[in-house]
Amino acid sequence: MGTTISRTINDKEIRLSILPNPSHLETVNPVVMGHVKAVEDFKQNRTKTLGVLIHGDAAVAGQGVVYECLQMGYLPHYQSNGIIHIIANNQIGFTTTPAEARTGLYCTDVAKSIQAPVIHVNADEPELVHKAMHFALEYRQKFHKDIFIDIIGYRRYGHNEQDQPSFTQPMMYQVISKRKNLYQLYAEKLVK
Repeated sequence: MGTTISRTINDKEIRLSILPNPSHLETVNPVVMGHVKAVEDFKQNRTKTLGVLIHGDAAVAGQGVVYECLQMGYLPHYQSNGIIHIIANNQIGFTTTPAEARTGLYCTDVAKSIQAPVIHVNADEPELVHKAMHFALEYRQKFHKDIFIDIIGYRRYGHNEQDQPSFTQPMMYQVISKRKNLYQLYAEKLVK
C-alpha cells in the first residue's frame, strides 16, 4: 500500500517513501522514477533524492517495462539522477531455469542498454553485499547514473504455498535442502 515516514539521523531529517506497488511485475518502476523526478524538480535539487528499485531476477529480464524505464530515464525531462537497482536473484523465475527464461547470460543484461555497471555478489556473504551496496551508493552519488546490484542467492521454498520447486528443479533443491540458513552460516563465520 505504500507509506512515507520521516526520521532524524545525525541531526538530519530523512524522508523515506515506499510507493504503492499493485503488482510484482515491475509496474512500480515508472512510478518510482517519476516520484524521484518530481521531488527533485520541486526541491530544485538533484543531489538530495535517491530512487531504489528492487527487482526479481526473472522480472528484470522478462518485463518490458524495465527496459522502457531505463531508456526513458536518460531522456531530457525524464532523467531521475540515477536509480540503484537491487536484484533479488534466486536463479529461478517461478520454476524456470535462467536458460529457459532468457537469451542473455545474466538477468541484468538489460543494464547494458544504458551502459550501467553491474555488481554481482553472493547472497551468502552479507559483508560483501554490504560493501556492494556502499559502492553502488557512492557510484550513483558521484556519477548520477543507474547501477545494478545482482545479489545471487536461492529461494529455499517455492514462489508461494502451492509451488514446489523441487518438482521442476530437483538437483538444485537437493543441494539447497542440505545447506544451512544464511544466519547460521554467518554466525559460524563470526564465531571463527
